[in-house]
Amino acid sequence: MTFTRSGKSHYTEIEAAHCLGLSLEDLRALVRTHIAQTEEEMQNLAITNLQASDLLLLRLITMGHQPPARPADPAPVPAAG
Repeated sequence: MTFTRSGKSHYTEIEAAHCLGLSLEDLRALVRTHIAQTEEEMQNLAITNLQASDLLLLRLITMGHQPPARPADPAPVPAAG
């Protein structure tokens, strides 16, 4: 798959859906499932400008690639002795 650089730095919700080949409702469902953590964040999606890196992340998710899980904090090493 080849992506071309559009020169845009920010995308509206509608532009993002179009770039990803998704309907607006599908984009919202994707964000609700994988990105938004609160209902307030979902309400702000329509006025939020997405960056190219956001579109890349959403593209990877739609292709079946999950973002890596945040690594757990390492267990403390017991003191010797």
